[in-house]
Amino acid sequence: MQKEFPEAEIFEIKKIELNSPIIFAGFVGAGLVGPLAINHIIEKLKMQQIAVMRSKYLPPSTVFMRGRLRHPFRFYANPEGTICAIICEITLRMEGLYSLVGEILDWAEEKGSKEIVILDGVASIGHDDKAYCAAEEDLVRTMAEKDISMIPQGFITGIPGGILNECLVREIQGLTLLAKANKVAPDSGAAATLIEALNRFYDLNIDTKQLEDEKDRFHSEFSELSQKYVEHREEIAGMYM
Repeated sequence: MQKEFPEAEIFEIKKIELNSPIIFAGFVGAGLVGPLAINHIIEKLKMQQIAVMRSKYLPPSTVFMRGRLRHPFRFYANPEGTICAIICEITLRMEGLYSLVGEILDWAEEKGSKEIVILDGVASIGHDDKAYCAAEEDLVRTMAEKDISMIPQGFITGIPGGILNECLVREIQGLTLLAKANKVAPDSGAAATLIEALNRFYDLNIDTKQLEDEKDRFHSEFSELSQKYVEHREEIAGMYM
């Protein structure tokens, strides 16, 4: 391993054969919808951690849950190597963002991935039980058939916006699924809505009952991270529509 921290490096900790996987990604945003949804997908699909992101642009923070330390920026794969998940549980500065974006998409292309799906929340007064999408025109029409509404207008910034922008000039399709989410607290209901949209569109069968039933636990475990997002919301600006 290098003595100095790299600009950005996906450091693989477990070798697994990947078969042109679809990639689901979640970053800190409104209601922590992305991390909550991705954590749930990882658990239900019995995914294994395969890599972490190392970068001098990541804040010197670690994450612990129920006393167990874990790297804040992790990569997972299902046993078949057909689905990967990326989860980041810390807020990211704008500095160095393109290094992180470039490394993620270089890695994705190297693994033969053709599609990356970002799950995120839109700060709102309440959740409306609907999933929204932003993608290229043909895909938006297909998603409408699965009851996933097009976002009429808006903008996405931060690492989700960087990834989606870069996908437009690469041979990998980028799209985002969004749900209106609580402005100030973890919103597991919004996370469940996005997973149900994935179930419809990708023919998955991920049970979301736990997300609905254990809202109080998620609120307790993720409240500090949610507060960090609220404090730095303008710095890491998310999606507005």
